[in-house]
Amino acid sequence: MYVIKEMPEQVPQEDLDLLAGVETATVGHWRLLGFMDRNIQPLLPGRRVVGTAVTVAIAGPDSTLLHHATGLLRPGDILVVDRLGDDKYACWGGGVTVAAKAAGAVAGIVDGPCTDLSEITESDFPMWSRGLSPITTRLYDLGGGMNIPVCCGGAVVMPGDAVLADESGVLILPRQEVRAVAEEALAIQGNAANRDAILREKRHKLGDLSGASAMILAKLTE
Repeated sequence: MYVIKEMPEQVPQEDLDLLAGVETATVGHWRLLGFMDRNIQPLLPGRRVVGTAVTVAIAGPDSTLLHHATGLLRPGDILVVDRLGDDKYACWGGGVTVAAKAAGAVAGIVDGPCTDLSEITESDFPMWSRGLSPITTRLYDLGGGMNIPVCCGGAVVMPGDAVLADESGVLILPRQEVRAVAEEALAIQGNAANRDAILREKRHKLGDLSGASAMILAKLTE
């Protein structure tokens, strides 16, 4: 059985442009929700992408729906694949990469392994996954869901959510929260840049700037 819903409304480009300047680790200083399991890691180094989540849920050795889904992708989409607990079969390889990139997708995220790393690298297509596997899926026509709520790396992903992925991991944000989160993160990053300049110039020590040294000295004098 297949459940295929309408393609979601894309996140406004101005919100994505703002989010593009944010590091996932900055948001991790205060936010706990929306982060995928840390074992979902980038296959290509040094990349940061933002886009609109298009979701797919497929089980075990079958990737029939994933092949179909690549033909529905739009420029700016990020395909998020829920493998429904499978960690053996690689559903994403060179062919899916070429198809997704040709459709204009900016990245893929798989809660399971991928394959064909050299082809993914040659395509210069950012991917996040749970590593690599030589055992691939087939077209078994077992069914699945597209543009439905999924769970990827422990994070709930709704079709149309915003995705921010970089070298530290993957963050999912409801579209109505993107601007507020991005603005707060950019303010923190600006403060951090000022702090780092002070530390490099040896004007203050880190413990003094963060308040850690004051906390410790207060305990020592009790």
